[in-house]
Amino acid sequence: MTLQKDPIERLVKAFGTLPGIGEKSALRLTYHLLRSQPEKGLELSAAISDVLNNVRRCQECQTFTTADLCPICQDESRDKSTICVVEQVQDMLAIERSHFYRGLFHVLHGAISPIDGVGPEALTIDSLIKRLEKGQVSELIIATNTDTGGETTALYIARLAAPYVNKVTRLASGLPRGGYLEYVDSATLGAALKFRHDL
Repeated sequence: MTLQKDPIERLVKAFGTLPGIGEKSALRLTYHLLRSQPEKGLELSAAISDVLNNVRRCQECQTFTTADLCPICQDESRDKSTICVVEQVQDMLAIERSHFYRGLFHVLHGAISPIDGVGPEALTIDSLIKRLEKGQVSELIIATNTDTGGETTALYIARLAAPYVNKVTRLASGLPRGGYLEYVDSATLGAALKFRHDL
């Protein structure tokens, strides 16, 4: 009986290593696969194998891609004088969905967090500075999160980038569109006041 349980326990443990998946969710996913047609499980296995074997980091911006350069870095119509620095690939995708930005990106794959043992060397900051050293970038937009790690990372990068670019900017933070002041938390309201602009 133990031999039959081992593959199930192994899959439950594997699912449990994914972010946001607890023991109950891992069990639910495992038994869903067991109840499904075998082809579905094999398709999932093949998709995971394909990603692990064929996806790598873009040589320029460090996002995930199947080629040496991602589609954004290959796109000649992009504004090569600006680079937007983000913590994760998901952040880059969110900015792309806004359709407001047409420059290049750089993905850090995290943020500086001494408490978690993550220093600047664990991120892709060195490759960012190498890009800036080429002298083609005039503005660096830092779009890291507004938490402690994101702010620390933003300040660190701004200091390193200053000799190579004309302008280092940070995404404005503040009030959501259509929001009412009485419902806005004090930190967001404070940021809105700090980053106010002329009309």
